[in-house]
Amino acid sequence: MDIYKRFHIEAAHRLPNVPEGHKCARLHGHSFEVDIYVSGPLDPELGWVMDFADLKAAFEPLYAQMDHNYLNELPGLENPTSENMARWIWARLKPELPLLSRISIRETCNSGVDYRGDEQG
Repeated sequence: MDIYKRFHIEAAHRLPNVPEGHKCARLHGHSFEVDIYVSGPLDPELGWVMDFADLKAAFEPLYAQMDHNYLNELPGLENPTSENMARWIWARLKPELPLLSRISIRETCNSGVDYRGDEQG
């Protein structure tokens, strides 16, 4: 069974590796929606996969680094595309959250990424 918790991150960034003149090379911000998914068996006694509070606590240190900050200044996020953000979160969260199965990030209403770990590249 999959469960998820959604987080809202307000952050600024710029994409330094896009072609000259690309609008994303300029400093801009997004209201990112980040969904953290865990997958596992339903505990027959508790009736859940895991406590949502534990999921929130695991993500809190990363949330604190990202929210209302300039993402390019975070080590490992010098090129903070949504894809790189998902991989960055995964690498830091998976050791703390072994049931982590997917990270979804929406940077606009129409654009986003789903990441399921390194096997996807």
